[in-house]
Amino acid sequence: MRTTLTLDDDVLAKLKVEMRRTNKSLKQTVNDLLRLGLSARRGASSKGRFVVELRDLGDTQPGLSLDNIGELLDHLEQPSGL
Repeated sequence: MRTTLTLDDDVLAKLKVEMRRTNKSLKQTVNDLLRLGLSARRGASSKGRFVVELRDLGDTQPGLSLDNIGELLDHLEQPSGL
C-alpha cells in the first residue's frame, strides 16, 4: 500500500543510519521498525496487572505505634534501634 508519511529530521537521520547498518531500503527499514515497535507495544500491555503480595509483619514493639511515624523515626535513630 502506498502512502505519504512526513518524518521529523531526527527520525529520518536515525532511519538512514539503520539503512546503512542493515543494507536495506527505506521502505524495508520503516516496515521492519514499525513491526518491531508495534509488537513490543502489544507485548507490554499483555503482561498483566502488577500485584503486590501482602505479608503480615507482626506487631510493633510494646509502646510503639504505626500511627505516629515521627515517634517511630525517633526510636529508629536511637543507638539501640529496633
